[in-house]
Amino acid sequence: MAHLDDLAFFQHLARAGSLTATARELGLSLSAVSKRLKQLEARLGVELAARTTRRLTLTAEGERYLARGALILDELEELENALGEGADQALSGRLRVNATFGFGRRHIAPLLSRFCAEHPEVEGWLELTNFPLNLSDHGFDIGIRIGEPPESRLVARRILANRRVLCASPAYIAQALPIHTPVDLQQHACLVIRENDSDFPLWRFEPCDQRTKLQSVKVNGRLASNDGEVITRLALDGHGVMLRSWWDVNEHLASGALVELLPGWQGVRADFYAVYEQRRHVPARLRAFIDYVQREIAGRVSAMPES
Repeated sequence: MAHLDDLAFFQHLARAGSLTATARELGLSLSAVSKRLKQLEARLGVELAARTTRRLTLTAEGERYLARGALILDELEELENALGEGADQALSGRLRVNATFGFGRRHIAPLLSRFCAEHPEVEGWLELTNFPLNLSDHGFDIGIRIGEPPESRLVARRILANRRVLCASPAYIAQALPIHTPVDLQQHACLVIRENDSDFPLWRFEPCDQRTKLQSVKVNGRLASNDGEVITRLALDGHGVMLRSWWDVNEHLASGALVELLPGWQGVRADFYAVYEQRRHVPARLRAFIDYVQREIAGRVSAMPES
């Protein structure tokens, strides 16, 4: 029990952000809070935080203790709640989600907003990053990722079927050379997302008839960006060809603002999954949120045409 009390104390300390705030919120003296943190560090044999009375900065060990400790406390809470499931208890507790900027901003953010509105005792936290973060190291309950994760310790549930789509505006197509094979793209202005300037982007395509092998082609163009929304804007303005996800361009394809190219070939699959760590007791709020996203996303992104 003492170890669980230490976990709960450190969670409170990290959320408060300083020794002074923690002392005020817990109704303790500043010296008592400082002494308890020192005792905890002495027991663990590591420094958990660099601190002044006004500010607390977690060390790498402190970040790990915070993240893993949150999971342990969540499991304990879920176990205790499960003992009274027949009472139809309301969902409660923290729900921490990690997603990429584009998809997270467009779809996960509004869905989390509505979910928390329906369940007012759930505390939602959404962190958007360019690349997926390790769930346990950063204290996330759920990660929204493209593709099934290679880690066997993660559970993955598909929330959206998705594929890369090669497309351009009618204005660009009207003045450009025809595109019959992926290799033809080397003669076109390709709009590419660059994370760095070290190499040309590599675009991959699968044949629709399955009798030809997957083809990869290095493309280039005079316009590039590190942001997908900028690339889509450039394509809509007629600057070239882009390879973007179905979820991002399906409305533009439906309206005719963009036209899908390269019949007989298609971009590789890039399905979205909600992933979470395997655990004995999965929090009800976690299961409910994934169910909610899986159900509601279908009304936000039209289904891909069958290949």
